[in-house]
Amino acid sequence: MDLAKHAQSIGEIPVGAVVVQDNKVIGEGWNQSITNHDPTAHAEIIALRNAAKKIGNYRLCDTTLYVTLEPCSMCAGAMIHARIKRIVYGANDPKTGAAGTVFNLLNHENLNHKVSCTSGVRADECGQLLSLFFKKRRGAKKNQPPL
Repeated sequence: MDLAKHAQSIGEIPVGAVVVQDNKVIGEGWNQSITNHDPTAHAEIIALRNAAKKIGNYRLCDTTLYVTLEPCSMCAGAMIHARIKRIVYGANDPKTGAAGTVFNLLNHENLNHKVSCTSGVRADECGQLLSLFFKKRRGAKKNQPPL
């Protein structure tokens, strides 16, 4: 949640993620797509990159990724390629969720790796942070004069 709040403080969509191995955080990330002009700079991708660098291997076997929002298909695909063992997430994403809400890539029968998934952890808190962010953002756009 702290990383999601940090993302919000810099004008990003408030999503934060950490990768944990042997009860130690080995990677963390927050959304940075707007700041970095990078559509792949989601919290999960940043956390995976940092974890892989820290352990010196792109395979992140026996790790758990914690994230405040259900991953999109890009992030779910990266978790599969990294061989993440488990994901724990907060709020469901009814528009692009790829861990069961819209798609279920993490346990798709045709893929060679399955990711264990626990959803709904602190879901209300995570969801409220996102809802308030978008409510403020929509309000700010309404108050802008037309071009």
